[in-house]
Amino acid sequence: MTLALLCSGQGHQNREMFRLLAAEPEAQPIFEAATAVLGTHPADFCRTAPEAALHANREGQILCVTRALAITCALFPTGAPGEAMVAGYSVGEMAAWGVAGIWSPMDTLRLVDQRARAMDAAGGPDDGLGYVRGLPKAAVQELADRFGCAIAIVNPDLLFILGGARQSIDALCTAALEEGAVRAAPMSVHVASHTPRLTGAVAPFDKALASAVMSRPTLRLMTAIGATLVVNPERARGGLARQLAERIDWADVIEALAERGVTTILELGPGRALAEMAAPALPGIRVRAVDDFHSLTGIQAWLAAN
Repeated sequence: MTLALLCSGQGHQNREMFRLLAAEPEAQPIFEAATAVLGTHPADFCRTAPEAALHANREGQILCVTRALAITCALFPTGAPGEAMVAGYSVGEMAAWGVAGIWSPMDTLRLVDQRARAMDAAGGPDDGLGYVRGLPKAAVQELADRFGCAIAIVNPDLLFILGGARQSIDALCTAALEEGAVRAAPMSVHVASHTPRLTGAVAPFDKALASAVMSRPTLRLMTAIGATLVVNPERARGGLARQLAERIDWADVIEALAERGVTTILELGPGRALAEMAAPALPGIRVRAVDDFHSLTGIQAWLAAN
């Protein structure tokens, strides 16, 4: 088995996203680090915070990265297999760098906090994301140009994420449906990630990355910029910062994982979005999400059977 761990982006935070980890001792150091950054225990936050706070940019990023780090520690107490690969979607790439051991968990979460703050400072108060499924890329680009938006993420199966002002995203999604899109709707993300609207966040975030202690990755880490492996994190750091304002191609990442011999994919969550994209794109590969299971032992048994 050649395993790929996929670290999810924000948008699927929920009240029970830490349910599997409540009693797992290996996850507790991650929760302690997250509590220091978030200001409250992440599981308590998810249970009690208003819905708007659960999906706020800063809080959402911290919660999603906490989930990936904690699940990894609980599933692999002695470390993930050295031949495993890890990749992350949007803020999930921050989690992937942490899972690969480039930063300590505390540094990973602190950098996520700084990333989110830089994005909030650079973005507009009404910025957001939306998605369009089922139109050709050229048609989606024309819609983006018409409504002053930008394609943020290219996904498999004609699924595109777009960023812009919320009113423009709403109008774009309505027009996309009128022009034959299978689906189109705004998303619960309140920042125009991976678009030029966040150009002002790149330099502050790069400065934060430069201040962090980095180690060589212990797993094969694939970056969404160019779908290439990170060998020297210092050299790859600039690309991680530029992602804030540049389009990423997740379809290329999925294809590259298959080309490198991945046979099993596990999405760490929250949510199943990455698994649902990967499964039809890679029909010969076993694909599941953590959220498909009711226990960590069930996940471990599934991994052991592959």
